[in-house]
Amino acid sequence: MNRIIVLIFTFLFFMACKQEYKPRNIEKVTIKAFEIDSSSIRAIQVVDNETIFYAGSNGDVGFTTDNGALWNVLNIRYQDSIIPHFRSLAFNGSDYFALSIGNPALLYKISEGEATLQYTEEDKKVFYDALTFFDDNLHGIAVGDPTEECASIILTEDGGETWNKIPCENLPEIIEGEAFFAASNTNIKTIGNTVWIASGGNKARILKSTNFGKTWQVFETPIIQGNGPQGIYSIDFFDENNGIIIGGDYSKPLENKANKAITKDGGKTWTLVANNQSPNYKSCVQYVPNTAGKEVFAVGKTGISFSNDGGITWKDVSKEGYYAIQFIDENTAWLSGDKKIGKLEL
Repeated sequence: MNRIIVLIFTFLFFMACKQEYKPRNIEKVTIKAFEIDSSSIRAIQVVDNETIFYAGSNGDVGFTTDNGALWNVLNIRYQDSIIPHFRSLAFNGSDYFALSIGNPALLYKISEGEATLQYTEEDKKVFYDALTFFDDNLHGIAVGDPTEECASIILTEDGGETWNKIPCENLPEIIEGEAFFAASNTNIKTIGNTVWIASGGNKARILKSTNFGKTWQVFETPIIQGNGPQGIYSIDFFDENNGIIIGGDYSKPLENKANKAITKDGGKTWTLVANNQSPNYKSCVQYVPNTAGKEVFAVGKTGISFSNDGGITWKDVSKEGYYAIQFIDENTAWLSGDKKIGKLEL
């Protein structure tokens, strides 16, 4: 009898595991906004329901640990006169790293309320766009616009203590006029030891490495390209095969032409979705956790859009403008925008 009961429970368990996820039909979202003094915020790192870190345009790295009741801010200055404009922020499991755009490039480690300069680079063309760590928290990567005939890519293998720039001979050649966008710190994505980087401008392509950035492949995409503000602004992957890219033309944010695509083969080939349909230009796209790759949110200065079929079809769910979104779980996300942080609860 006991054996029969065990078999029944085992059968029911496997049947439950095989049940297909049923995506939600979200029509509208509301967001609680927190004003952040004098800062355009493009980069956030979510910790939990109560805690979020951000890096802003006024040399400020701030955080809250009590759901926005109190914000602690560290103001960083370089040589007393240069205010870093941060658009990248990453976490290695113990410390935060903030990277500025413009010349000189400044990469700081933020630990226990102190900022330590870990990497600098001076060049009239220098402009770093995004920063992240791999799953092991030892390997990290940042990407920037080309200062030579390749992308500017710096790597760390020791959790961010030292950073080194990859020589151009070890990187794919960048087309003249091709660059990267510092819109939301999400034109770069890592899973395991694999990294994908999305470009824009005269070309909209995917740079991919499966060995922490040691060797690279390049893949074409059908995203709108050929002009400076056109291209891919954000990339995300649900798993190593299924991913999504989004962007458009920043100078024509209401256009929907060829601005979103999906892949099912790890980024080798891409298929346009919802062409000439919502959403229009967006600066960040993210899969919703625990939804089997079905639910996706995209945000930008034109508002917030939602898909419940993996990005095939979309609906607009808010007109509020934000630069970036990052989920805690399937019900809660933090967002960043112009002088504001937002919290979305479904």
